Amino acid sequence: MNPQRTLAGLRALAVHGAGGGGWEWLIWQRLWQALGARLETPDLQPARAGLAATALADYCAQIECQAQQAAAPVLLGASLGGLIALEVASRVAAPALVLVNPLPPAGVQPRPRLRRYRGDIVPWGRQASLEGTRRALPDGDDAAALYALRRWRDESVQVLVEAEQHACAAPACPVLVIAGAGDGDIAPAASQALARRLDAEFMLVGDCSHIGPLLGRRAAAIAAAAARWLARQSLQGGHKSPHKLNE
Repeated sequence: MNPQRTLAGLRALAVHGAGGGGWEWLIWQRLWQALGARLETPDLQPARAGLAATALADYCAQIECQAQQAAAPVLLGASLGGLIALEVASRVAAPALVLVNPLPPAGVQPRPRLRRYRGDIVPWGRQASLEGTRRALPDGDDAAALYALRRWRDESVQVLVEAEQHACAAPACPVLVIAGAGDGDIAPAASQALARRLDAEFMLVGDCSHIGPLLGRRAAAIAAAAARWLARQSLQGGHKSPHKLNE
């Protein structure tokens, strides 16, 4: 296996987290491109009726449509995007799935702390601050914090409420679950429990926050590790039998 072209010809689709955008995957996109892959990182779009009326199903439908257009690409997802990627993977027969600090589906313990939101929209973009961004990304440098600060966006409360209660079917493809040991939003134990449910490989990354695997100082190394895992799956060509997560 040529280390410089480990993902030659591969197509992949990455789903971002709540309040973020495709920009979160820039480090992964550049590194995977250097390895020969085409990694698409779309922005999830509000429904026609507006962000307040946007549902989880709207986001899932967007990713399913884009995955079908890309002819069953490898799917990646971070945080909320991990739940979306997990939901869509079975629908589009994805050949492999990479989940980064994913929001766990219903039935996986421990559950994230239930948050109470006022109104229909979480004003993450409008109320973003450099101090808050640095707290969310303690393992990133000042450039990463500024990069994220300028790009945070508001999010639909309906999407977040539905996501907390959403159950998914497990895909038949190989799955890698990556968890940051310092994730204060999704407990690493929840990611490990999800990996067990999915019969997936589990990677725990020390000193890494919730968004650190994408934007922190170790992001490139984590992206490279995921690429090596994916290259091994391509060589092995193995698939699993599907099962339900709440079995």
